[in-house]
Formats: sequence, structure tokens, C-alpha cells
Amino acid sequence: MTDLAQDNPQELSAVSRLPAPEDNVAIAIRRLEAGTPVRIGGAVRRLEHTVLEGHRFAVKPIAPGEPLLSWGQPFGNALRPIAPGDYVCNQSMLDGLAVRQLGTRLPAQPNFADQIVPFRLDEAGFRAGAPVPLAQVPRTFLGYRRPGRRGTGTRNCIVILGTTSRTASFARQLAARLRPLAKVSGCDGIVAVAHTEGGGPGEPNNSLETLRALAGFIVHPNVGAVLAVDYGVEPVSNARLRDFMRDRGYPLADVPHRFLSITSGLAAALAEGEAIVRGWLPEVAAQQRVASPVAGLRIALQCGGSDAFSGISGNPLAGAVVHEVIRHGGAANLCETDELVGAEGYVLQNVRDLPTARRLLGIIEDFKRRLNWHGVTPESNPSAGNKLRGLYNIVLKSLGATHKKDPRTRVEAVLDYAEPMTEPGFQFMNSPGNDLEGIAGQVGAGCNLILFVTGNGSITNFPFVPTLKITTTTRRHELLSREMDVNAGRYLDGVPMEELTAETFDLVLATASGRLAQGEKAGHAQVSLWRNWQQTDGSHLAELRARVAPDGRPLPLAPAPDDPAAAPPISAFRIAGGWATERVGLVLPTSLCSSQIAILAAERLQAREIGREAGISRFVALAHTEGCGFGGETMYGVLHRSYRGYATHPNVAAALLLEHGCEKIPNDVMRRQFEQARVPLDRFGWASVQLDGGIDKAVARIEAWFAERFAALPPAAEETTDFGALNLGLLTTAPAAPSTAAALALITRRVVEAGGSVLLAESDPLLAHPGYRRAVLGSAAPHATLAYGEPLTQPGLHVVASETDHWVENLTGLGACGAHLFLAVVDEHSRQGHPLLPLAQVAAADQRGRISAEDVDGFLTGETAADAALLAGLIADVASRRRVTRATAGKFTDFQLGRGLLGVST
Repeated sequence: MTDLAQDNPQELSAVSRLPAPEDNVAIAIRRLEAGTPVRIGGAVRRLEHTVLEGHRFAVKPIAPGEPLLSWGQPFGNALRPIAPGDYVCNQSMLDGLAVRQLGTRLPAQPNFADQIVPFRLDEAGFRAGAPVPLAQVPRTFLGYRRPGRRGTGTRNCIVILGTTSRTASFARQLAARLRPLAKVSGCDGIVAVAHTEGGGPGEPNNSLETLRALAGFIVHPNVGAVLAVDYGVEPVSNARLRDFMRDRGYPLADVPHRFLSITSGLAAALAEGEAIVRGWLPEVAAQQRVASPVAGLRIALQCGGSDAFSGISGNPLAGAVVHEVIRHGGAANLCETDELVGAEGYVLQNVRDLPTARRLLGIIEDFKRRLNWHGVTPESNPSAGNKLRGLYNIVLKSLGATHKKDPRTRVEAVLDYAEPMTEPGFQFMNSPGNDLEGIAGQVGAGCNLILFVTGNGSITNFPFVPTLKITTTTRRHELLSREMDVNAGRYLDGVPMEELTAETFDLVLATASGRLAQGEKAGHAQVSLWRNWQQTDGSHLAELRARVAPDGRPLPLAPAPDDPAAAPPISAFRIAGGWATERVGLVLPTSLCSSQIAILAAERLQAREIGREAGISRFVALAHTEGCGFGGETMYGVLHRSYRGYATHPNVAAALLLEHGCEKIPNDVMRRQFEQARVPLDRFGWASVQLDGGIDKAVARIEAWFAERFAALPPAAEETTDFGALNLGLLTTAPAAPSTAAALALITRRVVEAGGSVLLAESDPLLAHPGYRRAVLGSAAPHATLAYGEPLTQPGLHVVASETDHWVENLTGLGACGAHLFLAVVDEHSRQGHPLLPLAQVAAADQRGRISAEDVDGFLTGETAADAALLAGLIADVASRRRVTRATAGKFTDFQLGRGLLGVST
């Protein structure tokens, strides 16, 4: 080594941190190259391997079987002798980093194994914690005093609430239509709350969690008025929500509100919703901020993109600030139940009473049991980004995460998900570790300001509650300074924690008083409730794991008489290996954290008309709420397949994958997936919000890549062809009439016999219709031929193993398999379309009057031949871009990935 740094020993304190004096491993505060000499325990040790920033190396000899300690707590046991200076690694971290482009050689073998030491509550020796003493001179902030028991708001927003997933796009469209009025009126915003839950055909397992969250949103103190929208036929409907709130004493009468059911069509409902909101504007805008006690603050404590320094700088700072809020009579809410595992002892050092301690341990065990139904343990929680940044396992993550509770602060209560916070003090709420799902529960519980600690720079925001984001290191803060609010890394640089606490407490009060957080300035937000879990016990686990994957071979059609009618021709683009019905530029986010930036990038690309000369009609971003905070074997497969399916979709002329940088499936993982599928990597663009230096730099990189890509791309040749060029997704929402089933069978045969493909979800009612099955398959039974999101390689009739009855999840899965467009027969009301691929909807004749003619693309006649002709013409017009479907024209579209039967929130 010739570098001067390699010849001058580094003091341990200059290159690392020990969370507790008794620790036998230290955390590197910067990348330490192999060969670096470090003075450890009076001796100079040269590091054998390069130690990544945030990763750990030994500072004491550790014998085989001896525990490794951080924060004085064990997180693993040594597999062999570990000497001072040795890089400490477990198998999970090595596996997680194997696909990363690190520019260094990792150790070949792990030297410690994970260990979760079971916590045993010593009830006989239990000692209750002391309450936090109140401040003698209470502080105030400028807030909105709400009537009754609603509390004090930090914002004054009008909320358009999609009661279930079915009205998610309606809520977004109405809020977008009304948003300019907020600036004119003076209220803090007109925002949509759209989510994925409660809209399936059957009763969801998470109905109570969903109802509590929605009820909490409606009476939240940051809400000046709320319009809840449904169709009136969903499992979780407005009527059910209203009854739930009445029966449980929510102060519904104290907030201006309306429950609107869409019964006369989308256009009429938009007009009615606009009139309602316009009527509220004077009352809401007249609300004034007044000096209010800090006791009115309810702080949500959250973290995302955590790193090894979260528990040293960011989380202790958040905990100290919350301690100040509680000293002034306020309350705080910590959640993420699986991020208590391994750190129970720290949390229970200071708790109100024995029943509260028992309750906390009880929800941890219940959460573990729920994970076990899906073949998952809490070890599924840490993401690839966590492991890259030094959180090797759940114990290390939990030990850092729980430091959002200051040791001086007593745990006062343990709440169910979204259960209202009615008392002051520090409270824990049951929730998964998924950031968005946890935040939604905290907001439903009444939190009116969010402290979000992030090591990697997560940019999560909620629509009507301000979020202050706290970074853990100065380097990360400077890289993302336009997205972050507080630099807790200054503590690592030598600024006293007391000084940072005072500054941040003042910033909390200023933000509560109306100062905009960085996330509010950016103007993007997402909502995801604790998602429905499909398993309710573990009895089917072995059976589900033993299933044979679909083989990709289409189902053979049964012999049938010749069809006298000819399908109309279509106009399509000839591309390498097949046909496209449109040429689109795709920005594909690999997680929820990069979804909003993907939308921003697509909008800018569209405005600049990049690729227009190459025949690119538009740019699309497929925003979703996955990629982080999940576990289960099926979910990884779903994401790997679906991302690949959309990136290589025939209608996608060019695709760029946008990571945030800390998700479970980052770009490096997708590069490996493409390589294994023999898909050339140079087909795709790659961008990272974190690694590229923030939103603006990432968007600029995206624009530059697409501009260069399309400048060299010749326009695809458009030709006249037949239905053999098509991949058609076929969907129904209810058992079809015999004539409808016969018409759909004719369409299926025309496409498949011409050489094209028809795809149906395994859960679609059409597959159970005896008339359709007999006409298409004869006596053969259908079975899944493609996994969810698996790109088809052999044309024909395919059944997709959807494992969901969620409308949007099925659309998303069929689209990833390669559908050019969808044809759906709907009842009760129209359904949401797909942002990338057109959805043509028709309804039976008896649905006239119930479904608005403006919401669907046609009505059937009940006569098989006529209906088959109608459907064939509609398909040809949509595929040839002669007709824009109602869902696309109205932007009533949504996108959501399924999780499979073993996917679960963690």
C-alpha cells in the first residue's frame, strides 16, 4: 500500500463508532479500504478486507459461540474465532451484496450466525417506569383548533377519500380537478387519499384495520372537510364505514363531510363532488391558526431506508425531540411491530405497568404468528438497502429502530392498527414494517406530524400530514439536501445531541405552525393501508410451497365448427419478434419510494415531446406501493417477473428502471434477473434517486437517457395485419349470460386460431362458465399456464395464476404477461383501467341505466353473433388506435401488483 493513509494508523474513534462501551464490534463511519491500519485496543491492526460504510468490524477477540454485541445487545454468535479488525459478516448480508456492484471483494464465508435471543419478561422483578415530568413553561404552536374531540390540526386540507380501491382513480381525478381552487381559497390543499383495500368481491381479512384507518382519516384534525366516495356495492362501503364510526363514537358530526356513492356515472359524480367541495371552500378557508399548546401535537415516529447510523444519530434525535413534545403534554406513536424483535428488552426498560408490557409482547407474538402463516419470519424485514448500509439482520435493525424511544420516555399504551390515540405520552401501535402501511395507521390514529428517520434518503410523504425527514449522516444529507429536512449526521460530526434536539424541536413547532416541509414542497405523496393478508393459518403452507410452477405452454383448443365470420383487420407496428399496438416510453419504478419520481419524470418527458419523431406516442410511469416492506416467497417472484414483463413488453419501445436505492429489489437485482433471462442489459436505462443525488439529478439522468435512446431509434413500421398479432387480456366481473359466454368464446378462438394469445386470470368467473369452457376447451379442465406477471413466450390460450380477485392486481398481472389490450364484460359499474394498456369495457343489455353509457365502451345485445361482431370491432378499433377507451380518456386508471398467496407485509 502506497497511500499515506495506509501507513499512518487510524484511531478507532476517527473511523468508527461504538453504540455502547461494552460492544465488541464497531461501525465504520466511512469506507475503510483493505490494508488500512487501525489502532484497536492498544495495537495496530491492518484490515484484511475493505469494510463498507456502516458495516461492522471486530474490536475485541470473539471466540466461537460467543455473542457479537451492538448497543450492548447480542445480534449473532461467532462461527469461528474473530480477531480485532476482522470484517464481521453473516450469510444473509453476503448473499444480499453478491449482486451489488461494490468495487471490492467481500469475505468468502460468514463468520457469525444470526441469533434472536428470546425475551423473557421478569414479572416478579418488574418495576414500573416513572412518568415524564411536564415542562414548567409550556410552548405553543399555531394550529387549527377543531371542535369537539378532534384535537388540533397542523394543516387545513379538504380530502377526497376513495373509500376502497375501486374509487382510487376517481379520488385522484377529482382532487386534480379541484387542486387549483386550494391556492385561490387559501386552504392548505385539496388532496386525494387513494389506496388498494376493501374493493374485492369478498370480505377482506383486514376489514377492521381498513375501517379504523378510514375512520381516523375522516375525523383527523388536519382535515377541514372530507368527501368519501364509493359505489355502494363494495365489501367496505360508505354505509359500513358510517355505521362503524357511529357505533364506536368517532366525532363524525364535528367535521364537514359527505358520503357520495357513484350511481349515475363518473362524469355526474365528478360534477356532484366538485359542487360539494366548492360549497365547503368558504368555511374551510375561514379557519385560522391560533396559538395552541404543544399538547395538541401527536407525532408519528417512522423510519425508512434505515442504515447502521439510524440508531446512533437519527433515531436518538427523533426520540429526544419527541421526549420534549411529551414533556409539553403531547403524544407520540411508534409502530412497526416486527422491528421490535430482538430489542424488546430495551423498549421494556421503561413502561407504564405490567399489563402494558404484556400487551406489547403479546402483539409481537401475534405478528410472528401471522408472518408464519406465510412461511415468513421477522428476518424477512431487512431490505437489500438495509444490508448494504450495515443492518445485517432484524436484531440490528430493531436495536437501531427502537432508539426512536428515548430511554427517559415511558411507554404509556399499546394500540391496535389505527386505533385512536386518546391520551398523551409515548404509545406503540401494531403495524408491519412497511413504511406507507405503518404511516397510514399512525395518521388514522390521529398523528398530525411525522418525524421520518432515513439513512438512505427515503422520500415518503403523506397527503395531508407534514413529514420532516431526518438523515443520519452528513454525506447523505448533502447528497439529498433538497429532499431532506434535518441533518442528524451533525451529531457524528461532533455537534452535541442537546443542540440538535433544541433546533429540531423548534423546527417541529415551525412546521406544525405552517412552515412547509421539503416533501410538501415537492408535492408528491402516497397512501397504502395495511394490505389484506390471504392466509389465516399455516395449514396450507406445505401445500402452497409444493406447487409446481406453470410450464408456459398454452391450453389446446377443442375442435369446433368453422367460424363463418372473419375478424376485422388491425393496424399494428412490426417489431423484433412480434407486434406492438403502440410505441411507449416507460419509466418503471422498482419500489413505492421511487414511484412518485417516476411520475414526475414521465410528465416532463411527455411535455418535452421526447421521442415524437421516432413514433413514441407517450410516456408512462407505473407507480405502485410495492418493492419495500414485504416478505414471502411468492412476492419476490411476482416482482421479478412483473418488472421484467413490463420492461420487455412489446408496446414498450424503451424502458428505464428507477430505483430509490434502498428497496428489496434494487436495480442491481434486476440486472441479475435480466441476465438470467438472457435479456440484454443495454436495452434498458438505469437511474437511482439516492445514488444520482436526489430527485432533480435523477430526473435529468432519465431525460438524457431517453433523449439519446430515441434519437438513435428508427420508427417502427406500421402495417395492416389480423388478430394473430394480438395478445388479448380477457376479464369478467360476474357470471356471464350464456350468449355472452358464447360470444367471448368466439373471440377467444378467433384470436388464438389466427396465431395470437388470449390471457385470463385464474380467478376470473369466465373460466367457471360451463358454456365458455365447453366451447373453448371441450371436456378438458383449465389450469394455470403462466405465473403471475410471467412474460408469455408461446402464443395461445393462457390462464394466469393470479392468486387474487383484486381487479387492478389482475389487470397488472395480465399486462406483465404481455397483453396488448384488455376486453372486459362488467356489471354494477365500470372498472378502472390500466395506465399503459387500454381497457375496453362492455356491459350486458340489462345493465343499461345502472351503468352510465358514458362509462363503458358499449352494451351487448344478448345475441351471440351480433355481440361477437361488436366485440371484434371494438378490439380492432382500440388495437389500431382509432378509438380511445372510456377509462383511458377519463384517466380512470390504476396499477397495483399482487402479492401471491404467500406475500405479506413485513
